[in-house]
Amino acid sequence: MSQIRYKRILLKLSGEALAGEAHRGLDFSVINSVCEVIKTCVADGVQVGVVIGGGNFWRGVKDGGDKMQRSHADSMGMLATVMNCLAVSDALEKQGVESRVLSAVEMPKFCEYFTRDLAHRYLNEGKVVFFSCGTGNPYFSTDTGAVLRGVEIEADAILLAKNVDGVYSADPAKDPTAVRFDSLTYDEVLARHLQATDTTAMTLAMDNHMPIIVFELKDPKNILRVIQGEKIGTIVKED
Repeated sequence: MSQIRYKRILLKLSGEALAGEAHRGLDFSVINSVCEVIKTCVADGVQVGVVIGGGNFWRGVKDGGDKMQRSHADSMGMLATVMNCLAVSDALEKQGVESRVLSAVEMPKFCEYFTRDLAHRYLNEGKVVFFSCGTGNPYFSTDTGAVLRGVEIEADAILLAKNVDGVYSADPAKDPTAVRFDSLTYDEVLARHLQATDTTAMTLAMDNHMPIIVFELKDPKNILRVIQGEKIGTIVKED
């Protein structure tokens, strides 16, 4: 068994990353490669909770804009996360890994209603637990939902798998002089308005002393490397 640094994690996956090169919908070659790594993590004894964004189907603020009432647009975003969680859960099950999809909004036809105790039970049983519908409320991002669930399940760390390989001083796609940070404190992220997460998610992590590691999902094996303690991406933590 490999050396494991984080034994219970909350993995936040970008919905756009699961769409692959099409940038919309689901790319099952990407999903299956992610599931293979999660399977390895579970085999190594890691307890895995997962939150998935819904941007490959719908982004409330961006897609709804001024065309829809914000709460309604965000509700559609929550439903997008359910679709993603069901798809990735199904792919995991096909690889022989038991999983459960829990939702912050009651929808018993599709998934179970989230409670902390139920999530703990499934994680202790070795099942991968998917947390859908964010916090269950509009005006909150899935990053905030990920930190909230990470705190509730007493995860060792939040792993943010994104389309960028860490936290930069500016948008690296727009500014070629942008510098990637290896390590930051919560205060530094907030004071400099860095795009690690939204402010609410970062503040929640800071208040609960929850480390956040931001890294690129392009190589899904980065998930395992982070769990094993390799210095990949950017870690945000206390001093």
